[in-house]
Amino acid sequence: MVIATPTLDCETQLHDGGARFVIGCDEVGRGAIAGPVAVGLCVVDVSVGAMPEGLRDSKLLSEKRREALAPLAASWALFSAVGLATAKEVDEVGIIAALGLAGRRALVSLHEAGARVRESVILLDGSHDWLSPALQNPVPLTTRVKADRDCASVAAASVVAKVHRDRLMIDAHDSTPGYGWSSNKGYGSADHFAAIAVLGATHFHRRTWLHAGESALRG
Repeated sequence: MVIATPTLDCETQLHDGGARFVIGCDEVGRGAIAGPVAVGLCVVDVSVGAMPEGLRDSKLLSEKRREALAPLAASWALFSAVGLATAKEVDEVGIIAALGLAGRRALVSLHEAGARVRESVILLDGSHDWLSPALQNPVPLTTRVKADRDCASVAAASVVAKVHRDRLMIDAHDSTPGYGWSSNKGYGSADHFAAIAVLGATHFHRRTWLHAGESALRG
């Protein structure tokens, strides 16, 4: 199977259209039953150099390769940030609004680090703009299906966010063992649901998701 290599073609088109900066944006952990949802952002401009060798959508990389690429992706971008929304927030406001919260927090981090967010266009993976409704002053944004596969800034954001969230789940496994988070990273599996049945749910779990996930496993 040939794995697509991301390029900066889409980012270049946005620069040619007047965007001084492009902010690649991707989310991680949307389908998990435990842990936060994370939104990664990576900022590039016309001066950015060649992307790190081997950069791909995080889903196409092994854990070892993601770990190696994450610092390279973060240093390649002009700025990078990861925003989080907790499992409790996912339960309280729903996953779409929680994605918006995480994205807004990531944008605030970029701004505080010195990124010129107002002079940027956000390149968001997917077809649905879940970010703009969470912003008091929306930033120009364009969606693109499979941007995490095709666009270097979004692929970089996916890797940075994935590694950040995975490390949080590994730490949670160390402090709350028994659920297999170091391997499943909070996603639903038969073993994960079996552990919940024995040990109960924790504050890391998205409690509104547990019943639906158990039903799906039973078929």
